[in-house]
Amino acid sequence: MIDEFAKEYLHGDLREARETVVWKLDGLSEYDVRRPLTPTGTNLLGLVKHLTRTEARYFGDAFGRPFPEPVPGHGDDAELDADKWVTADESRDEIIDRYLRVSAHSDETINELRVDAPGHVAHWPRPDVKLFNVLVHVLTETTRHAGHMDILRETLDNAVGTDLATAKYLDRGAGYWEAHYARVEEAAKPFSATSP
Repeated sequence: MIDEFAKEYLHGDLREARETVVWKLDGLSEYDVRRPLTPTGTNLLGLVKHLTRTEARYFGDAFGRPFPEPVPGHGDDAELDADKWVTADESRDEIIDRYLRVSAHSDETINELRVDAPGHVAHWPRPDVKLFNVLVHVLTETTRHAGHMDILRETLDNAVGTDLATAKYLDRGAGYWEAHYARVEEAAKPFSATSP
């Protein structure tokens, strides 16, 4: 009983995190979803592509249930970091649609297997895993990247939150956020001379 509760709880959180990931692209231009926003090239659509590969790898390959379509950036011959950016000939719709199809394939694996079903992740220090381990790992990975997307999106247009409802709740107006920013900066200033 507790095993099924744990599985459904983790799976529910994963489904919510996936929705946030896709929502973070809403309303942005093609350039803004693709362009590098950090010195390491992190970009919004590339994170969706990366999470697609993540789910295909862990809920597919690890349990002998490979996703039946090619996943760019996935496989032994894939170019390093190919799953973290989008080429000019890949469309936003293509990337999102593949993410949703891979997610549906992952959902089938999660629904059909017991939480203690054995899997294998060759590159992990303890490669013999259970579905539970993989659920926790992919949920952690997805929420981590959803957080990255939240910060990247905020730098583009100040949109924050996990969905439209929370974004509206957090929309307190430019004046509020400017005053809040100034207050945080003022509290940090006394320590500016103590940087290493």
